[in-house]
Amino acid sequence: MATDPLKTLRDEVGLRLTAIREAGPRLSPLDLYARMDAIRQLATAHGLGALEGLARSTAQRALLPGHRITMQSCLEHVDEAFDSHSDDHRTAILAAVAVRLH
Repeated sequence: MATDPLKTLRDEVGLRLTAIREAGPRLSPLDLYARMDAIRQLATAHGLGALEGLARSTAQRALLPGHRITMQSCLEHVDEAFDSHSDDHRTAILAAVAVRLH
């Protein structure tokens, strides 16, 4: 039976995202930024470019007006980012988020 070499990382990111979703409106924009930046750092450390790009973009958007809706749109693409293995995929994911927000 094949195992996912990124299972531990997926679980860790999943727990962090669950905490963000559960805290919801109680989190300030700066808290959202910090939490997404922590996910970005994990992704960078593990060489997951698409997840890093999505987390960076999400962290930045957390500081802008309308960040609650933006966060939901960004978080919907996390699984795709985990499964991505190229810069083209990262670009496509970020483009999908941008289209959805505009």
